Amino acid sequence: MRILLDTNIIVDVALEREPFYIASMRVLTFAYRGEIEAFISASTVSDIYYIVRKAKGHDETLEFLRIIALFCRIATVDQRVISSALTSNFKDFEDAVQYETAIANQLEAIVTRNPQDFPGDVLPILTPEALRQQLSQSNDRSS
Repeated sequence: MRILLDTNIIVDVALEREPFYIASMRVLTFAYRGEIEAFISASTVSDIYYIVRKAKGHDETLEFLRIIALFCRIATVDQRVISSALTSNFKDFEDAVQYETAIANQLEAIVTRNPQDFPGDVLPILTPEALRQQLSQSNDRSS
C-alpha cells in the first residue's frame, strides 16, 4: 500500500507529542518494516525542519530527517501539484498541497490524525488507527 504521511504524523514522533506519539510511531514502524510504502511530500521535509528545529535544534532535526529518509520516499511537488492546490476547495493550503501531491504521485491514501482537514473525495483519508485496522484485516485475509 502506497501511503502519503501527513506532516503531523512525522512531527508527532519527532517531538513525542502526546497523546498522538504511540499511534504515529506505529505508522512509522509499518513504513520501517515495509508493511506500507510510505511517502512524504517534498514540502513536508522543510515543514518538519522548521517545526522540529525550534524544539530540538539544527543537528538533532537533521539527524531525525536523515533517519526518516531511510524508509520514507519523497513525493514530488511540482507545478501541477501547486496549481491544483491553489484552485482546490481546501481551507488550508498546506493540506491542499498534501492532497494534490498524493494524487499526482498516484498514492493510495493519506494518513493523518486530522482527516476532517481533507475534504477531497478522490483518495481515502485514514487515521493511524484506521491504517492499523486496514493492515490487520489485510494480514488476516492473507493468512
